[in-house]
Amino acid sequence: MNASPYLKHENRLAEVIAAIQVMGKYRFYKLDFSKWADRISGDENEAKRWQNVFIEHPEFFRIDQTKKKASLVWRRNLPKDYNVDTRNEITKKDFLALSDDDKARISRRPLSNSDICMLIESAINLHARALQQKQDRRWWIPLTIGLVLGIIPFVIDKILEII
Repeated sequence: MNASPYLKHENRLAEVIAAIQVMGKYRFYKLDFSKWADRISGDENEAKRWQNVFIEHPEFFRIDQTKKKASLVWRRNLPKDYNVDTRNEITKKDFLALSDDDKARISRRPLSNSDICMLIESAINLHARALQQKQDRRWWIPLTIGLVLGIIPFVIDKILEII
């Protein structure tokens, strides 16, 4: 069974939480990997690292059809009615009346603090569950040690009888 992506990397939970916070609040809901890397960690050269985080956690992130941009699932399902310049919602009628250049300035609204808290709580719960499953898979270790330690005196006794 493959290890949970939460357990593959030491700081994975922190990475997921950081990405949720930034992607949940940034005015644009979808960016390419290098722009997200710059927003999240302050280094565009970390694009590959963040791409891996997004790909390994489809419970929170989606990659677009071009495989070049990522978004937060929750925001992706909101309507495109948020003007990133005025920070106001617009009507569908107003959106349709915009030029193509102006439509590029329309995004999906940022998440509320409570929405972000809920996503972070979910990430923490998934991480805790992954840790618990890892521990649960080790149930046989104490049993095996007990059996081996119980058999050793018996084997030594039989060897001494033969000698």
